[in-house]
Amino acid sequence: MSFSMFNLSRPLTQALSHHAYITPTPIQKAVIPLILKGKDLLAQAQTGSGKSASFVVPILERWSWQIGEGKPKIYGLVLTPTRELTLQVAQTFETLGACFARTPKVVSLIGGEQIGAQLYAVQQGCDIVVATSGRLLDVISKKQMNLNHVKFFVLDEADRMLDEGFVQELGLVLNALPKTRQNLLFSATYPPKIQNIASKITQSPVMVTIQDETPTVANITQRMICVNRENRGPLLRHLLKANPWKLTLVFMANKRATDNIAVKFRKHGIAALSFHGDLDQEERNLTLSDFKAKKIRVLFATDIAARGLDIEDIDCVINFDVPRAPADYIHRIGRSARAGKSGMAISFVGLEDQEHFALIQKKCEIHLLPEHIVGFERVGEPLMRQKGSAPIKGKRKSKKDKAKERAAEEGKTRD
Repeated sequence: MSFSMFNLSRPLTQALSHHAYITPTPIQKAVIPLILKGKDLLAQAQTGSGKSASFVVPILERWSWQIGEGKPKIYGLVLTPTRELTLQVAQTFETLGACFARTPKVVSLIGGEQIGAQLYAVQQGCDIVVATSGRLLDVISKKQMNLNHVKFFVLDEADRMLDEGFVQELGLVLNALPKTRQNLLFSATYPPKIQNIASKITQSPVMVTIQDETPTVANITQRMICVNRENRGPLLRHLLKANPWKLTLVFMANKRATDNIAVKFRKHGIAALSFHGDLDQEERNLTLSDFKAKKIRVLFATDIAARGLDIEDIDCVINFDVPRAPADYIHRIGRSARAGKSGMAISFVGLEDQEHFALIQKKCEIHLLPEHIVGFERVGEPLMRQKGSAPIKGKRKSKKDKAKERAAEEGKTRD
């Protein structure tokens, strides 16, 4: 099976071939024909399965059917949760649109860069806008962008976009879009609350779930190493010396920790940098560029790197800090084993993490055998969470009683 099965235009076929898009992935086989037929979609597939090309290819194909004269009008609007994913998706549009006689003009709208330059790029005319929600709303509020001609509205990583914090923002975006458009939602998960919100965007979508796709995690060797918290840094340095990993992505709990440990590792002669949301956009771009180019060996990152980043050849993902939720665990380790390759994921589990990591394994339906590395063995007993005593009925004040007390106090104050 090849992309020729879709009967795409010659320029798009040439671009796909030139950039080694040979065999469509399962999600691409399933959704590209549906999008070309004008269907709305709720598409669910594993991270690293090729979701971006699933919508980029058919949008470019449909765009090529109606290229008009004069200044380009916005044909497709794509929203993503992070700046990095925005830039990646925009690059995919540019890469696969490079062989058309008139190449599509793609504009990225992200925070961390001057809005004036982005506004100017939009006003000059563009075909595709890829944006983070906050910056898009900034541009919309200035009334400098015409979305009346949008034919495609895409939410990438929809489960992150459609959380409770984005509901109000989404309404503002939808109000700026034409009522008649094609809606495409792509995500790794669709919990019930997300499906309810998605129903506000599209009323009769085709639901596509790739059941027979080999999960990305199946290609990842998962390990659980028991270690006391104070020994995690020395253990990581030991593992880096003992293994021929060229690229290692290490997930930390907070921004300050990523900065501090990167400095310590550089003092030990290990090429390492930190990556988190407090870096300005230029620093974030340069850091990722150096990591992709293998100029640095270790990237310490917060969960901002857990989704959307498509970096090939990450040999190992380390959960230096155990993730907060099972979904975060899956997305973190999915940064390895991209495009069908194999990879490794190691979780450092301390005494205080034992119970939580057991819950993650249960939710993810995995069972990892605890490992102890000689010289770094974990000592002590796992800390089990203590359950609080059951509430005693009648001892706590009701909301009604509290309201009465407040009213009485306010009355005394007025008197």
